[in-house]
Amino acid sequence: MTDVPSITLNDGNSIPQLGFGVWRLEEEDAPEVIGAAISAGYRHIDTAQGYDNEAGVGEAIAEADIARDQLFITSKLRNGHQGFEKAQQSLNESLERLQLDYLNLFLIHWPAPQHDRYVETWKALIEAQKAGKVRSIGVSNFLPEHIDRIIAETGVTPAVNQVELHPAYQQRDIRDYHREKGIKLECYSPLGGKESKLLDDETITEIADRYDRSPAQIITRWHLQQGLIVIPKSSKPERARENFRVWDFELTDEDMAKIDGLDRPDGKTLPEPNENNDLF
Repeated sequence: MTDVPSITLNDGNSIPQLGFGVWRLEEEDAPEVIGAAISAGYRHIDTAQGYDNEAGVGEAIAEADIARDQLFITSKLRNGHQGFEKAQQSLNESLERLQLDYLNLFLIHWPAPQHDRYVETWKALIEAQKAGKVRSIGVSNFLPEHIDRIIAETGVTPAVNQVELHPAYQQRDIRDYHREKGIKLECYSPLGGKESKLLDDETITEIADRYDRSPAQIITRWHLQQGLIVIPKSSKPERARENFRVWDFELTDEDMAKIDGLDRPDGKTLPEPNENNDLF
């Protein structure tokens, strides 16, 4: 079994650098797909309340013959549950669905700034961490302005910011900021989704052919070699296993530079953080 490298967070905890994302995974399919992912070697599973599959993730965890302290489980608070008391209650419900006593990481899914509840929500996560219900706390889709505000009002810096990041949308403009704050970037939609068509990109496929690897393996390796945390997803067990096999090769500096060159202004596939105020 391959040992996945861990990234140390600013609170002293560590997170496996490669995880398994379950966005758009149907709840009834979760036990089989996540079970296969765990069998392949994944120990880091990333879900969210808004994915509506936490119970299926919990079933997969319960069925896996893996000690709890060997698993890293993340979930995220849905926008409609922001607010101090509501967030605390919602976290308890997530733990119940997941059949867990604690989460390794809990994130505010979006800032939803129009509703102006993300600061009090952050305070709820701080209390949950103190109570031992969560080991590490962080945010997702937060811009520097949102992060600056929660730090200024609470004195607590997020351990992680989970953001859309892939070769077509590389977020170079925020990387120095996160590095200076000691916040680790975790990349969702790392393969770019259908919209970006990265898996069919000529540069990616040429490199993949040369290494006798899949385009997804090449893109995942590109993330890993930059020290980024990456959570590719797949609803197919065989694809999940394939995406995990990225530890026995290394991209050259030249190949990394070629992929760096795929960044483009219109590469983002999901809404801008200030625009997604939907209370899902």
